[in-house]
Amino acid sequence: MQFAKRLDPLQFNVFADMDRAKAQARAAGQNVIDLSLGSSDLPAAAHITDAIAHSLSDTSTHGYLLFNGTRDFREAAAIWYEQKFGIAVNPETEVLPLIGSQEGTAHMPLAVLNPGDFALLLDPGYPSHAGGVHLAGGQIYPMPLLAENAFLPIFEDIPTAVLAQSKMMVLSYPHNPTTAIAPVAFFEKAVAFCREHRLVLVHDFPYVDLVFDDSVGAVPPCPPSGNEEEYRKLMAPSIFQADRDKSVAIEFFTLSKSYSMGGFRVGYAIGNSELIAALRQVKAAVDFNQYRGILNGAISALTGPQDTVRTSVETFRKRRDAFVNALQGIGWQVPVPPATMYVWAKLPEPWAQDSVKFCTQLVQSTGVAASPGAGFGKSGEGYVRFALVESPAILEAAVRKIAEFLN
Repeated sequence: MQFAKRLDPLQFNVFADMDRAKAQARAAGQNVIDLSLGSSDLPAAAHITDAIAHSLSDTSTHGYLLFNGTRDFREAAAIWYEQKFGIAVNPETEVLPLIGSQEGTAHMPLAVLNPGDFALLLDPGYPSHAGGVHLAGGQIYPMPLLAENAFLPIFEDIPTAVLAQSKMMVLSYPHNPTTAIAPVAFFEKAVAFCREHRLVLVHDFPYVDLVFDDSVGAVPPCPPSGNEEEYRKLMAPSIFQADRDKSVAIEFFTLSKSYSMGGFRVGYAIGNSELIAALRQVKAAVDFNQYRGILNGAISALTGPQDTVRTSVETFRKRRDAFVNALQGIGWQVPVPPATMYVWAKLPEPWAQDSVKFCTQLVQSTGVAASPGAGFGKSGEGYVRFALVESPAILEAAVRKIAEFLN
């Protein structure tokens, strides 16, 4: 069979490659400790799963769900956002349900790019950001993220000729894989840059709640009464704190991380009404929406008790501390992540420029699986990403195995 050429740049996928390596390690008898995939091992809260379970016996939820049928969910998302960031959102024109935020990042280029147009992407960055551009026939200009620049792109380094052909920029902070947080001042600069160059600004925001503040513990999932501004200083900012009139931006949210609902595939977009309408057109050609019962669970998550969000953040903070302390204990000096569920570690010799080989040999020799930095882009080479999806005891056991491998 002959397949479309658009599949060619999708051949290399870091998760698929590591999945094969893990399967080979298991076949060889290794007990795999899988730190390669950022899928939360924590359960969704009972009030969320109860809402889904109760929906199953309601036969009115069993049919197709069109846009107008999602209004309750869109209203819940708008209220959640306004309570968290203090910015009003119109649920009718500025919110769109998504089958996970990845649907948004993969489909948005189809609404914005013509073949040959450039998209400005973070390097390293999440693979689906590039995948959507390839499927749209676009070109990618990678914006390198370097430690000396706090893993923020330098807009002034983008060539004028590239900007002349560019239609969109994709940002994502807190950042996967580097764990960096971008300040509001950076977003203000990004918004001004996109306005000047007529770019659509896409912000992928899955780790909105997974932010650590070591002086007070985990950041509360909702502001204490009367102290909203101080609370927001602790948070990872939303792009609309810099683009309050929603002139150029769209932002993608997911319930996978904050609410441990990864398998339910539910997220949403908030943003400029024209961008929402364009993405809705693409979505209408590809799918309907999730099962209504899943959206009922998502409504329960967004409107119900938020203490489980704080508990999840505190769980990942403890895991972060245990893993980083253990790595530093074996002489591997890694920075303490300020956010997300990952540790982004610079590789020691002799693997400093071969992250794929390091990860392949590590899982074959020890059963510890991680993600090679090269899988996230050229600037990710020389790093490895560990996902904190096991208990502190298992993470410490993984480090002992890593120590044996390094020695």
